[in-house]
Amino acid sequence: MPYTELAATLQRRLALDIPPIALARVAESPSGVSRLETAVPSACAFWRRAEREVFYATADDHFNCPIGAMVMGFPLPEAKSSELMGLVEQMCALTYISMDEVPNIPAFHEPVAGIVYGPLAEFPIEPEVALLWTTPVEAMLFEEAAGATAWTAQAAAAVFGRPGCSALPMAVSRGQVVTSLGCAGMRTYTGIPDDRFLVVIPGNRLPPLNDALTRTLVANHQMREFYASQKAKFPD
Repeated sequence: MPYTELAATLQRRLALDIPPIALARVAESPSGVSRLETAVPSACAFWRRAEREVFYATADDHFNCPIGAMVMGFPLPEAKSSELMGLVEQMCALTYISMDEVPNIPAFHEPVAGIVYGPLAEFPIEPEVALLWTTPVEAMLFEEAAGATAWTAQAAAAVFGRPGCSALPMAVSRGQVVTSLGCAGMRTYTGIPDDRFLVVIPGNRLPPLNDALTRTLVANHQMREFYASQKAKFPD
């Protein structure tokens, strides 16, 4: 597979203990990719299943979480649309979000039939996005390698929050790596440890990462040596 080496590089050099995954929204199920028969509570729950296998999930498979289905670009049936509005009203009543935020939540808009999920190392088609779960230091190294922390007019570094799945359309629309703090739903449905960020990589940013990550790790090693020598001049 074209991303086998990159997936191994990311996992090894960043010391990731959760393998990177990929997904792609598609007009039809690719040949040889089976539909997942197991129901899950949310779109983000598919991400954890994708660590273990490649599979296809239809629009209907995403409707257990109306917010996630909406963010991933699936038109909602009337009953699910009503459920979404009720959920939004509840969130606003709890001051979890405000009503003026709702129209601005990033979402995919191109209609698709479903989504292919799977490990990045085994992904059978061109990934639309890849996802990493990182600690803060892993996120630091990765975002430096991806150019997401550069102080230039072209790079607008940002960290996003609720809903966690909205980081995916945001990354694709910007064509940039996006980091998300996640949301209460994402952390509940995925069971991801509290010390992890979600890092979303647009597919077009994947090919250059191998060499960029090598340069970043070398540079950080050298800077750590410099900082350690400076610190040694100031005994505790």
